[in-house]
Amino acid sequence: MIKFFKAKGTLFFILGILGFIGIVATVIVLATGHSAPDKLMAMYIAMFGLIPILLLLGIDRICVWKFGVAKVNKAEQYIFSILILLFVLNWIRLQLQS
Repeated sequence: MIKFFKAKGTLFFILGILGFIGIVATVIVLATGHSAPDKLMAMYIAMFGLIPILLLLGIDRICVWKFGVAKVNKAEQYIFSILILLFVLNWIRLQLQS
């Protein structure tokens, strides 16, 4: 398993798997609750949380198949670094606003 992640693992693939596990755990906890709103919340989290992650994983695997792991990792690192930069700039903007 570790050999697979080293050979074929990309940034979004690993984050997608971790997100998938987190959402499944949350859905299981909410679905085994006693109230109807908890079960309804579990359905909504499953629909609106799992579908984007599964799409991301599918697109990631298609790109790895077509372009290779090294090129996809490089592109994903650029995307991830831009998202972190935008997050930091937004945090700075919010700190200066108040």
